[in-house]
Amino acid sequence: MARINYWNPEDEKFWNAEGKKHAQRNLWISVPSLMLAFIVWQIWSVVAVRLNDIGFSFTDEQLFTLAAIPGLVGATLRFVYTFAVGTIGGKNWTVISTAVLAIPAIGIGFAVQNPDTPFSVMLLLAALCGLGGGNFSSSSANISFFFPKKEKGTALGINGGLGNMGVSVVQFVTPLIITTGAFAFAGKGQVLASGQEVYLQNAAFIWVIPIVIMTLLAFFKMDNVPGAKQSVSDQFVIVKRRHTWIMTVLYVATFGSFIGYSAAFPLLLRSQFPEHISLAFLGALLAASARPVGGWISDKLGGARVTAFVLVIMGIGALGVIYFLNTMQFAGFLISFLVLFIAAGIGSGSTFQMIPGLFVTKEAAPVIGFTAAFAAYGSFLIPKLFGWSVNTTGTPVTAFYFFIGFYVISFALNWYFYQRKTVNVEVTMKQAG
Repeated sequence: MARINYWNPEDEKFWNAEGKKHAQRNLWISVPSLMLAFIVWQIWSVVAVRLNDIGFSFTDEQLFTLAAIPGLVGATLRFVYTFAVGTIGGKNWTVISTAVLAIPAIGIGFAVQNPDTPFSVMLLLAALCGLGGGNFSSSSANISFFFPKKEKGTALGINGGLGNMGVSVVQFVTPLIITTGAFAFAGKGQVLASGQEVYLQNAAFIWVIPIVIMTLLAFFKMDNVPGAKQSVSDQFVIVKRRHTWIMTVLYVATFGSFIGYSAAFPLLLRSQFPEHISLAFLGALLAASARPVGGWISDKLGGARVTAFVLVIMGIGALGVIYFLNTMQFAGFLISFLVLFIAAGIGSGSTFQMIPGLFVTKEAAPVIGFTAAFAAYGSFLIPKLFGWSVNTTGTPVTAFYFFIGFYVISFALNWYFYQRKTVNVEVTMKQAG
């Protein structure tokens, strides 16, 4: 493939004649690559639910920890991945970051077949799943370079939303794929107490071939954007920007909630309404589907306005979850939680749409990755907070009061800095920088 030597998506003539087709090609390779990253990142959210059923004897706290550790590692790696695009190129990093996903996928496939596998080994494999968590920052930063400002919200929403869909894909596919020996790529099945035979290794092995395919597609079909490279020190100037930290809080409230609830929802269902565990995939599916909608609406109405709306809805959803958990009404619990998921998905798109309007292009890309890195800690903190809540108060309800408090703080920040009529965002940014 010919190398791109010039890139300026804000040049409408160039964009219509050549730029758009290159941007679209890179976007549609980025999407499935990112989806696989989320699949690997969140494998433990569904595998952990099944471990004790096939002979392991982990405590509830250990299971929540296994579901949470990929979030901790993935969030931390996002700080590295954020600056990788500018350092070595978007295409180059996509190839590397996609290829390494095969390591935890293969490792988990073998480890789950032996109930004597120690918790420490499982913890290491869970940590390696964090490799998938880092990809979102680099993927989003890379795609932001390809599109003009007027289309960034939609493009980032598509990339992030469909990529996030990996969470629901793994939660939906896993219960199906582990029940058939036709896809038992290596090893024997495990027998449940009911006498049913399952193949838990399939939950990991099935993704190895798609990982190889997307690595090759990225290598041969993606592009490094000319002029996008910059040193880490040049990119690191973003930590001096006030808006970097404000947007980080807003993205933690939205995407942090989405990924954290996605990691914890299967275990919450298992502990509170075990007969409905098969519905665990719904939350992540709806949230991921809503994200492109959030980006698109924000391109039309403004990201700050949409973000304010979703933060209110998230608070209402959390209150609903509290009420229906206390009364143990499943229908109300599910509807309230799905409202919470959808609002978090829309908010993930709206907050990302705000960033390119606050920063010049070369700063916007690392800011997107930087905020995503902090938000990813939600996938560690939320399951751990649920675990703490259950252990100390006997119910997960207590955790939701903390979430509501954070949504209130986020709403206030969004209003003060981006919605007040007296606020001039451009002037504010210049003063901050």
